[in-house]
Amino acid sequence: MAVFKYEGRAANGDAKKGTVEASDQNAARARLREMRIQPTTLAESKGGGLNMQINIPTPAFMKPGVKIRDLVIFTRQFATMIDSGLPLVQCIDIQATQAENPTLREQLKVVKDKVESGSTFGDALRTFPATFDDLYVNLVAAGEVGGMLDSIMTRLAAYLEKNQRLIRQVKGAMMYPVIVLLVAFVVVAILLLKVVPTFEDMFADFGAALPAPTLIVMGLSKWLQANFFYVVAGIVLSLWSLRRFYATVRGKLLLDGILLKLPIFGDLLTKVAVARFCRTLGTMISSGVPILEALAICGRTAGNKVIEGAIERVAVSISEGRTISEPLMEAKVFPQMVCQMISVGEATGALDTMLTKVADFYDEEVDQSVEGLTAMLEPLIMAFLGVAIGGLVIAMYMPIFEMAGNVG
Repeated sequence: MAVFKYEGRAANGDAKKGTVEASDQNAARARLREMRIQPTTLAESKGGGLNMQINIPTPAFMKPGVKIRDLVIFTRQFATMIDSGLPLVQCIDIQATQAENPTLREQLKVVKDKVESGSTFGDALRTFPATFDDLYVNLVAAGEVGGMLDSIMTRLAAYLEKNQRLIRQVKGAMMYPVIVLLVAFVVVAILLLKVVPTFEDMFADFGAALPAPTLIVMGLSKWLQANFFYVVAGIVLSLWSLRRFYATVRGKLLLDGILLKLPIFGDLLTKVAVARFCRTLGTMISSGVPILEALAICGRTAGNKVIEGAIERVAVSISEGRTISEPLMEAKVFPQMVCQMISVGEATGALDTMLTKVADFYDEEVDQSVEGLTAMLEPLIMAFLGVAIGGLVIAMYMPIFEMAGNVG
């Protein structure tokens, strides 16, 4: 098999370039037609006179992970191809050839082989749970059974896009103060370890009593110089212990409960959890996934152990013949408005529609909360930086100011 380099246009007009394996140039053009690519240039790739390739397997830890963006692109393009009437195996083959992420390409080749061997598309995707989670696989399986895989994939792509946007917003809101505070602590540590000792040597020649703020800063500097490695080790050990504790069920319940009760961030995290739960459950119900199976998946993807426990109690309630809204109200995790709207959706038989409306509403609430949080944190962080760094600088210059006043 020869390797041909090509440049051309896809069916949607996008420019494409890459390589394709074929026995000759005509076979390569036929292969590109199957991929719905119109080549403008096509030439055989030469390998320095040797018509062979040496494939060295890449270690697993060096392979790039499949990001949500890669999954969204694959899902959206796959839905378009299925809707156009292309056979399932051919759709997988095209995606396995033109996917940008090399890890996703390898996984799709395995999926294609399994489908050709008689496996269903959903079962083949279960081979890679790190890429295709329970939600994804169950929706695909429901689409295959119901004969509406194209609409399910379109709906799934929309869900992934909105979920990615939600996660990005929350991470941005959380990371901004963390990064600024981390930089502030690094700057303060450098001042105490490097700058203050220089001033201390200079003040030793003054022969006068130093102001109390200056003495405090100098004492803090000496303590940090003497215990710097212990401080760093203590921080690293504390973070490691906290991570290990959070890995336990008891630790997740305790810390997730604390996070939900935080004055500012707790409300934001609750809104994010409500939006994710409602959108996930609404998408799965409208796609034909059984309610108990959908709730089990919602619990695993909740991202918070307290909310996961509340969803598990909802599943038990439904299995006993009760409604969804009753145990949600008893859990006191979700806002009353959400529980009431879910109750109305159950009574009218339009639960999936009501859940989607609630998710859209809380998406907007998250937008407003993130904007308000950012606007509030900026002056607070600036004030903290001014007090911490400015206080250190002023404390070290106070003796110089006093000496200048005495000379004057």
